[in-house]
Amino acid sequence: MRIVMNQEPLGVAPDLVAPCDLKRWSEVAPTHYLTDYSNSGEPAKHNSSPFPYDDEINHKIILWMGDISSLQVDAIVNSTNESMTDSNPVSDRIFQRAGSDLKEEINLDIRECRTGEIRVTQGYALPARYIIHTVGPKYNIKYQSAAENTLHICYRNVLQKSQEMGLHSIAICVINSVKRNYPPDEGAHTALRTVRRFLEQHGSSLDTVIFTVGSSDLGIYEILLPLYFPRSKLEEDAARWQLPADVGGPDGEPLIPDRQIRIIDNPQHTLHPDEESIDLSSHLDSSVTVGDHAFSQMQGDLDQQRLLGERPLNDPLADIMVREIQHQERYERLLRRAKAEDLTEISGIGCLYQSGVDRLGRPVVVFVGKWFPFNKLNLDKALLYLILLLDPIVKGDYVIAYFHTLTSHSNYPSFSWLKEVYNVLPYKYKKNLKAFYIIHPTFWTKMMTWWFTTFMAPAIKQKVHSLPGVEYLYAVMSPDQLEIPAYITEYDMSINGLRYFQPGAQT
Repeated sequence: MRIVMNQEPLGVAPDLVAPCDLKRWSEVAPTHYLTDYSNSGEPAKHNSSPFPYDDEINHKIILWMGDISSLQVDAIVNSTNESMTDSNPVSDRIFQRAGSDLKEEINLDIRECRTGEIRVTQGYALPARYIIHTVGPKYNIKYQSAAENTLHICYRNVLQKSQEMGLHSIAICVINSVKRNYPPDEGAHTALRTVRRFLEQHGSSLDTVIFTVGSSDLGIYEILLPLYFPRSKLEEDAARWQLPADVGGPDGEPLIPDRQIRIIDNPQHTLHPDEESIDLSSHLDSSVTVGDHAFSQMQGDLDQQRLLGERPLNDPLADIMVREIQHQERYERLLRRAKAEDLTEISGIGCLYQSGVDRLGRPVVVFVGKWFPFNKLNLDKALLYLILLLDPIVKGDYVIAYFHTLTSHSNYPSFSWLKEVYNVLPYKYKKNLKAFYIIHPTFWTKMMTWWFTTFMAPAIKQKVHSLPGVEYLYAVMSPDQLEIPAYITEYDMSINGLRYFQPGAQT
């Protein structure tokens, strides 16, 4: 299933994109491999889907990964901070394209915007007539309900303002931000149900709502959109099991304030009860929540924790430090084994190797999925070879390019093995990994990646990017630094065109 209609290279926006050039949600074929939950024995969370199939509403929705500043719509949304000076990729592009008049209007006439509120400016040099600015909430685990309600208000205010102004098309960026500690999947649920409820009540006022997302949010929206905007009765029925129990009130506002939170609190909070916030952005970069492994309970910088001083033996922090030492010793033993054993049967496969550096000089590790015979490998040796290859690389920043091109089920590693590998690898692997690119992903791959990084590997979730073609890599690394098997380039040309590999196409 192909949803993203932007065929320009990563980071290169087209001059103008009109909604008529993009595929409507109603035109995207529904999935045909839905699980039959009625035979699973698992009770449905809802007797009937709170969001029934509605083709008219679906036709108003577009999911698009691209540059919001290039959209020819009545209004686009800019997520900013209270002083309206936030620097993020979306805001930076909007201000750059709109020109100096936008900054002048904000400095002279608007100046600030409180959290949850909106401000409207002209679009100036943008294709959009207006910009609706809003400030998303900071996420605090102690005041989760307040953050959720404020985020709902942001989306609701944007939609109500567009109705008041008589607008017919609007492009909405992801208002919640990891920079403000907001969990991306929780934010997507709020966004989707708020828009759905608004269209149910005021659908005649809007013809087009474009969810404009980045690569890190695309997979989340692809998975959650069918729950709130089902394209068939089968998707509607499956949503009875897949939707959360809390689907909000009449406007999509949160109703259950005390539901269980998936975010694990930082162990230091047990030592400092007056602490009022959790830095989720650093949490995603450093925390690992997988199983009962010793490493699974380590969060934050251990060196910083050691500076807190000596703790009692029954102190959770002391236990964490002991387990981390044991984990590091285990890794060192595996590294010694990897250097001593004959691993030619694994290295000879050629599925894992370093291929040059990206444009920032960071080593690029290539993994070829089709060449990974999971069911035929000695998995212990596969892990040892992985450690042997990556250990010298991960001492500094690095990136991974995983090619899912033409893989089959025999190439898919089990979740239990992936979990074990993730448990074994020490903190530096997660911290120094700056990007994980998945090239030629299928919808199933995106769904499984989202599930794995949400529940098993949150430390790398925001670093995963799905790319539909090889050319998209050229924005981050020079073509002469990328060595990949011929079958990948041949497949890429068959689906993306010969221009992808013409000399000088991307330099």
